[in-house]
Amino acid sequence: MAPAPPPGRALPLSAVTRDDRHGRTRDDRYGRDVLSAPRRPRREVPTVDADRDLVVEDAATGFCGAVVGFERGYDGDHVRLEDRRGATRIFAMRPAAFLIDGQAVTLRKPVVTPAKRPTRTASGSVAPESTRARVARAGRIFVEGVHDAALVERIWGADLRAEGVVVVPIDGLDNLGAVLDEFRPGPDSRAGVLADHLVEGSKESRLAAGHGPDVLVCGHPFIDVWEAVKPAAVGIEAWPRVPRGEDWKTGVCTRLGWGTPQDAWRRVFGSVTDYRDVDVALIRAVEELIDFVTVTG
Repeated sequence: MAPAPPPGRALPLSAVTRDDRHGRTRDDRYGRDVLSAPRRPRREVPTVDADRDLVVEDAATGFCGAVVGFERGYDGDHVRLEDRRGATRIFAMRPAAFLIDGQAVTLRKPVVTPAKRPTRTASGSVAPESTRARVARAGRIFVEGVHDAALVERIWGADLRAEGVVVVPIDGLDNLGAVLDEFRPGPDSRAGVLADHLVEGSKESRLAAGHGPDVLVCGHPFIDVWEAVKPAAVGIEAWPRVPRGEDWKTGVCTRLGWGTPQDAWRRVFGSVTDYRDVDVALIRAVEELIDFVTVTG
């Protein structure tokens, strides 16, 4: 038989068992095998996005309210809840700290995907999804010089590539007739022409006339495309007046102290970022030409 316990010390109940055959008790020093009984599976606590206006209950305090915002603390993210009376409280977003319909949940801060805003080109047009240039059209836009071409490219370059329109400088409107004879415009190969100083009675207005329905000449009233750039963009109050008969660019450089025309051009060109830096007359003329040459038939 097992020895009796010391005086004053009782055996734990788990250590006393009954022998079913003889009705006697016996000492079970080690009790029941705790591993013999199956454990209940632990219930997983779902994770829920704390979307705005989601109603939850704080398990610890019983405060019930809708999600109205988040705060960042030294110990992590916190959620702000607002109850039906308008009172708000902040709670740490700990695991299984909240209840939804009586069920424990873990809240997490939802990932906010910013709305994709359409970007715009320098001309103000909505940028195309693809930046790949279209195969060049047969139609062309002719401009008087390389400065005109550079400004058109800076502002409308993305639009021109998307439409497949090529800009060609012709070194002065005096060459327009010969250029058009070689180009041979037609319904599917229209010619747009950007002209400087296109005002009534000017030499340019005479050169622009009488080229047929497949040629469109548009222009601005300024002596040179430089003058189509807003004075504020280049940091002056106004473009100086240069007497007729004097080379306009040289006269501008002399009066503004801008050095040579090459130096001045770098200053003018560098000041243009988008359509807001040029006069509306230039904007209207170029966009009308783009529309004209992209319509065929």
